[in-house]
Amino acid sequence: MAVDGPYDAVVIGAGAGGAAAAWRLCGHGLRVLILEAGPRFDPSVDYHLTNPDWERQLFPTKPGSQGAVSYGDLGTLDANDADLASWNTVSGRVFDNPTRVPSAAGYSHVQGVGGSTLHYVGEAHRLNPDSLRLATDHGVGSDWPLGFADIEPFYVVCETEIGVAGAPPKGPRWPSTDHLQPAHPLSTSARALDEAGGRLGMAWEPNTRAALSEPKDGRPNCNYCGNCGRGCPLGDKGSADVTFIRKAEATGRLTIWTGAQVTKLIAGSDRRISAVSGLRDGLAFEVETPVLVLAAGAVQTPRLLLANDVANSSGQVGRNFMETLGWTSTGLRAGLANTHKGLPADAVSWTFNSPGSVPGVVGGCRFTASTQETGLLGPVAYGSRIVDGYGAAFKAQMRRDFGSAISVSGTGEMIPDARSFVALDPTQVDAAGVPVAQINSVLTDHSLALLRFMASQCRALLAKAGVEEIREEFGSWDSFTATHAFGTCRMGSDPATSVVDGFGRSHDIENLYIADASVFPSTGGGEAPAMTIQALAIRLADQLVA
Repeated sequence: MAVDGPYDAVVIGAGAGGAAAAWRLCGHGLRVLILEAGPRFDPSVDYHLTNPDWERQLFPTKPGSQGAVSYGDLGTLDANDADLASWNTVSGRVFDNPTRVPSAAGYSHVQGVGGSTLHYVGEAHRLNPDSLRLATDHGVGSDWPLGFADIEPFYVVCETEIGVAGAPPKGPRWPSTDHLQPAHPLSTSARALDEAGGRLGMAWEPNTRAALSEPKDGRPNCNYCGNCGRGCPLGDKGSADVTFIRKAEATGRLTIWTGAQVTKLIAGSDRRISAVSGLRDGLAFEVETPVLVLAAGAVQTPRLLLANDVANSSGQVGRNFMETLGWTSTGLRAGLANTHKGLPADAVSWTFNSPGSVPGVVGGCRFTASTQETGLLGPVAYGSRIVDGYGAAFKAQMRRDFGSAISVSGTGEMIPDARSFVALDPTQVDAAGVPVAQINSVLTDHSLALLRFMASQCRALLAKAGVEEIREEFGSWDSFTATHAFGTCRMGSDPATSVVDGFGRSHDIENLYIADASVFPSTGGGEAPAMTIQALAIRLADQLVA
């Protein structure tokens, strides 16, 4: 049941960080208002996995569910690196441009209650403790102003509340695993990669997943349809709407306004935000706030701060943008069956995750079994990407090859670069008259070296797995696709070089906190960020109340 104002705290954004912060604040007895620019999604209505055309439908787009962005400098391509081009058997080379271009997904995000957790695969990762000290240990990037021990208890809270499943070996990253649900069974493609990895010196293990292997809190266990990225109609995936939001609303202390775009942060002379204003379904609103938690993501959060010229005495708002550095290779293995079935990203290798573990490169990377994640779940994907031809020969090949695809993906560390940043577009504005966020993101020599390593390793894994011919490859060299974005309001101890402190509190504005991946000083070695965002948001909420 929603509560009327006045509110003890206002949260902008109902994604991973905003939802977790709101849940924790409500648990402390605060009355919280979430202002969400996007809509609500009804899993049983909006996710069309039971329709005959399910394979042609990606995650649904609803009015207001996509924030406007534009693209500036994405980098120029060097023809000497053309072996890193995206291609597939059916279409040939996917992009033929002298510069990098946004892919069809581009900045892949969702505005709505649950944010991008609505369409994320659900990987539930902890950062490698060594990745928090890049500057000290390796002389690049920026250190985190906190240690792994400061975050670890809040990882446990998140994993317990969401219902994370997995069986990671105990160690510095996982000192305790007793609270986790049992690991999910591996798909046939994941088992093939596990066997191949053993012959390459790569250790594989079941991935930690925000998908239930056992029922919890009225949510069922996963049915292994493989379509996490299209939205989960059953609620077994631990997206923020069915976990933190649902639990926060059950307290009776949370109100959510959907379709509420904040355009102004009203700051006084006392270094505080007194109120926020904007448009809700086209009508103006203004809300007073004793405390403001900004959780709009690493693109929209700096946009709002830049548009209002607040919290930027360091000049670092929008700087240090880091995208998702990724590579995927896919091939067919004769005789392998049913690789279209199972949980996406069900197996992971952390062998090269630690900083310095890749020869000649500072940052690390991780590898995942990605057949389901890349959409090879039905005959349409096969016929449009990896099985070519027509007529009777095409039908025969489809009957022979369907269910035998193996995909493997690498995701790697990004190092901040002055050419990569989020700014206000000088010419484009949205319907509210606010300049849209412009993304500039250029690959460095470090990124190219790591990308080449990931491509080489993916190809070697497929060869060891018995794949005789690669049918599709794509990566960050020629296209910008950011499912994870980081760094544009990074945390730090020095107000001259950072935007917030180690708890996410603005150095400039006393009652402004940021709870999204914009505060990350580094990306980690390919870890999915959602669990770290949520752990930091809960830690932030506890500090705020204290």
